[in-house]
Amino acid sequence: MGRVSTQRIRQETPRQNNDFDLAAIGRGLVFAQSLPELAAALGAGGASGTAVIQAPPGTGKTTLVPPLVANLVRARNGGEARILVTQPRRVAARSAARRLASLDGSALGGRVGFTVRGENTAGPGTLVEFVTPGILLRRLLADPGLESIDAVIIDEVHERGLETDLLLGMLREVHELRGDLVLVAMSATLDAPRFARLLGDATGAGSAPVIDCPAALHELETRWAPAAAPRLTDRGVSRTFLTHVAATAAAAHAAALAGDGSVDALVFVPGAWEVAEVAAQIRDRASGTEVLELHGQVVPALQDRAVSGRAPGDAPRIIVSTSLAESSLTVPGVRLVIDSGLAREPRRDAARGMSGLVTVSVSRASSIQRAGRAARQGPGTVVRCFEEKTFAAAPAHPRAEITVADLTSAALVLACWGAPGGAGLHLPEPPPASSLEAATTVLSQLGAIDGAGHATALGRRLAGIPADPRLGRALLDGAPLAGAVQVAQIVATLAGDYRAQNADLGALLGTLRNGQHPGAGPWKRESTRLEKIARQAPSPKAAPAAAGQVSAGLELGLVTALAFPGQVARRVQNAAGSTYLLASGTRAGLPAGSPLAHHTWIAVAEVARAAGRDAAGTGALVRAAAPLDEDTALLAASHLETAETTTVFAHGKLSARKIHRLGAIEISSTPVAPTRAQGRAAVLEALRANGFGMLKFSPAAMLLRSRLGMLHRELGSPWPAMDEDSLLEAAENWLAPELEALAGGKAPGSLDLTDALRRLLPWPEATAMDELVPERLAVPSGSKIRITYPGIDEPDAPPVVAVKLQECFGLASSPALVRGRVPVLFHLLSPAGRPLAVTDDLASFWSGPYSQVRAENRGRYPKHPWPEDPWTAPATRHVKKRMGQP
Repeated sequence: MGRVSTQRIRQETPRQNNDFDLAAIGRGLVFAQSLPELAAALGAGGASGTAVIQAPPGTGKTTLVPPLVANLVRARNGGEARILVTQPRRVAARSAARRLASLDGSALGGRVGFTVRGENTAGPGTLVEFVTPGILLRRLLADPGLESIDAVIIDEVHERGLETDLLLGMLREVHELRGDLVLVAMSATLDAPRFARLLGDATGAGSAPVIDCPAALHELETRWAPAAAPRLTDRGVSRTFLTHVAATAAAAHAAALAGDGSVDALVFVPGAWEVAEVAAQIRDRASGTEVLELHGQVVPALQDRAVSGRAPGDAPRIIVSTSLAESSLTVPGVRLVIDSGLAREPRRDAARGMSGLVTVSVSRASSIQRAGRAARQGPGTVVRCFEEKTFAAAPAHPRAEITVADLTSAALVLACWGAPGGAGLHLPEPPPASSLEAATTVLSQLGAIDGAGHATALGRRLAGIPADPRLGRALLDGAPLAGAVQVAQIVATLAGDYRAQNADLGALLGTLRNGQHPGAGPWKRESTRLEKIARQAPSPKAAPAAAGQVSAGLELGLVTALAFPGQVARRVQNAAGSTYLLASGTRAGLPAGSPLAHHTWIAVAEVARAAGRDAAGTGALVRAAAPLDEDTALLAASHLETAETTTVFAHGKLSARKIHRLGAIEISSTPVAPTRAQGRAAVLEALRANGFGMLKFSPAAMLLRSRLGMLHRELGSPWPAMDEDSLLEAAENWLAPELEALAGGKAPGSLDLTDALRRLLPWPEATAMDELVPERLAVPSGSKIRITYPGIDEPDAPPVVAVKLQECFGLASSPALVRGRVPVLFHLLSPAGRPLAVTDDLASFWSGPYSQVRAENRGRYPKHPWPEDPWTAPATRHVKKRMGQP
């Protein structure tokens, strides 16, 4: 299995007093053979450097790389070292620290420790400290230079967690400023070159060195066990499918135990609720087996028990887990994996402005990672509860969280870092512009950033609270109104991944308070921690000054509304029944049978796209909410409150109403008399919305518009454009008297726009208009024939003169308008006014086609002249017998 001699390790990395014993720690671990290469890449004698490690799960990189780096740094510094190692999850950080401390033979909290939310075992003598990305982000904001840190190792970068991506960009900048900081990224998949380029640029090199390590997996058998029913329905994960997963897990584990009594099983389902459901069903089916649950809400002691090996004589185990156990943990004894193929991932619905966790099919890479759990310590089996074609159709890799998640917290971190929106920061992937814009809008409304996008004092305070900025603001603003204890409990409920049955947040909070909820332990600890923050933090200057005004029983709704003011909602009616309009403009329905349905006002904590799931068929479903009243809604979302007069011009009449709104919610509407300015603005708005179809262009106005349009097309400025968009854009000026008349009650059809268009004439250029584009054209007969100009919507059409053929005798060439730029198209007519020929080249017509026209028509119109020589014949508009008369 790729063991390497202890002598070789000692030769490459000489051990000093109190150094980590890499030979002992790395015994049996595949990555031990890669240690010399990594030591060389980071620099002889522990010189600063960067490196990217590409090693599959189970090779031992998380166990071996931190002590190696610590030894190198100690050699450089003369014995001092402080190494930070990030793990994407709290249970992984605790587990990795315990394992390394155990292999080192030292007590946890001594040479090796960890810091996660609510727990800290690291001390001043700690050499290697495991932390979550969130902990390190907050340390970076407090100490941008990480002056007391010698090296940072970022593990599991392939998962593309949002906080990990931010850390990569921020630590790259720190490395540029601090040449002595060692920076290592570790990936379990084959995407290491992306991170190598990112870290290499920080050192001036084209790419950081990549250290490869062979796979450590044993033989793996894959079985397919799809359920007869769909995995997902419009109500989420199908209960029938969860029953199938539980039955499959119990049966497969029983069969495995028949051959080897040491086999434990690991079952992957998407979320905490599914973990509890499947675990309960397995307990009913598998007597004599210990069934453990593993997810973020489980108390740390039970999490640690799930990821620790069972002692001799203990009952066989089945661990039911979320994706938490997918790649950053090794669960001893697991030789069987049951995979639902589902995961809960963050998603943002930009169209509705909604964010939340969504159940999705996992990528092929995630499926492979899950399967690998079974073959880390010996031959194993994976049973996939979905079809093989589903696996083949899955995306190759999970989407980077930065591309799909709500970015409010990330945008605040970037603002505090001095890189608003990530400007100038080299990230593995840039944040989407639309998500970033939505996040900065939220932060601006919270008062967390200024006009330039930089963090305010309040923003820095919110960034120090380990919660979404909206929840942090609710904690600070809500404490003076409802008390620190109650508000902390509510914020802890909103921050947790808890499922509110029938969308009833109140019922959920009740089960957490009385200890009946499985997550009551972690919730209580989080509530206590948040209460401490609320009591220590000074009240924000912008906090509502309305303590004691909140009605009893509405505290939950108040805090929810403070956190999510855009999701304050009021019940409205539609054809399908009752639904709720959110202040953001989204419409959503409650689940059928929700006890909240009789409330007029609610504060929504979570809303998700879910076509067909809500009672009103809106396509969006309220997943968690609490009751409100109007006064509390206005208190919590006061920055969204507006009072404005809306004036509308429709069907030739003005109407105005004073409307009181909370965001998109109309609270009241009262008829009022519009002012003259409001009337003009309403007419102008209607005109721009409906176009000039609501007015009437007289023939004279249409002719003037066509003439001006031709001048603009041919000569450009200063002649005004006559297309509708250009006219509407400037309508407030050239059409002002007419707008005033319409606002005063004049009928739209009674207006003549000729004078209005004349206001657009440029002077003194307008004095030449009749010469450039005359209304009529003089022909040899003495007649002045009206010129038909092309409409604005037919710019390529020529101007047309329709004239009797006899009136044009002697006209040798076709005239052209606009100083010869635009030839006139002649429609030559018979004496009866019927078309005989169309030409813009009279010379060619007289020389050729005329003779045929003459032959065909001289007998038909004998009273009219049809001379053989039209060049010299006198032009006339009369018959022959009158030709000589005066």
